Amino acid sequence: MVSSPPYRSLLRRLLGIIVVTCSAIHSTSAKPPDTTEITRLQVFLDNHHFSPGSIDGQYGTFTKRALAYYNTQQQRKPSDWRTAHSLSEQQVPIAFVTHQITPEDQRWIGTVPKDLGNQAKLRALPYTSLVEYVAERYHADQRFLQRLNPQLDLDLLKSGDLVVVPNVKHVFRIEAMPRSKRYRAHAKRVDCYAFINTKQRMAGLYRGTKLVAAFPITHGRAQFVPRGDWKIQTMLTTPSFRWDERMLKEGQRSESFHLLPPGPNNPVGILWAGINKPGIGLHGTNSPETIGRAYSAGCIRFANWDAIRLPKFLCPGSAVIVR
Repeated sequence: MVSSPPYRSLLRRLLGIIVVTCSAIHSTSAKPPDTTEITRLQVFLDNHHFSPGSIDGQYGTFTKRALAYYNTQQQRKPSDWRTAHSLSEQQVPIAFVTHQITPEDQRWIGTVPKDLGNQAKLRALPYTSLVEYVAERYHADQRFLQRLNPQLDLDLLKSGDLVVVPNVKHVFRIEAMPRSKRYRAHAKRVDCYAFINTKQRMAGLYRGTKLVAAFPITHGRAQFVPRGDWKIQTMLTTPSFRWDERMLKEGQRSESFHLLPPGPNNPVGILWAGINKPGIGLHGTNSPETIGRAYSAGCIRFANWDAIRLPKFLCPGSAVIVR
């Protein structure tokens, strides 16, 4: 165990405020905002590292929570949606842009067999379709992309096609991601820590008393998730994954496992941050649509586009508080 970072009582207070007031957002709105307005707000929040999860043009749970966290950082009432809407109109005047499918995009598409033994024989676990690639690149829900592009069959995308996508700032560029990069302790980040709220399914990142980012998460099942105070020990990109059924079900390693290669469709996604509890860490996922809506075996899962932002704030030595 590690000593607790300071200001834990403040964290509880802040997160308690968010729980109480988040449900009140838009309760007094006379006119519900349209899809473009909501998408603009989601993009605005995402641009400021307060992720609403998969951008879908709807005022869902995680959009409201991201807004509440952002307002808390700005020292406003968590339920102040009007100011955020006004700022989003100024900072994100164009809610949508187009992405043209290129031959380079198609390099990242391949076949991932269902059988784990066959997956283990591959050099990488790529995207299985262009729509999966585009959706993750622009932090979008695939069904939302289809609604934005009714003229296209997204399952049949090809080079040259133009796809309307959310205008996010932090585009997830798989082609630019460093391979097998190991992060070291850094003086400017080691004092930043993660507060994992398993009830809200949110990870708030703090530097001292200041909230600097927040992302939706899926946490492990109750018998495995390590509630307590921990530290990140390792952090690396494009990890391989030791798939061990006994470990996933019982929390104990066995001699029967598959070592799955790296890639966006690896079960732990494109980043692993292991804590000082064997086999447990913060990591990406191959199923961003399940973030916040399904339990993992014992780890803390983020969408890949959020996981890759963790090294901006955390590093080996950073504390992780799970409550």
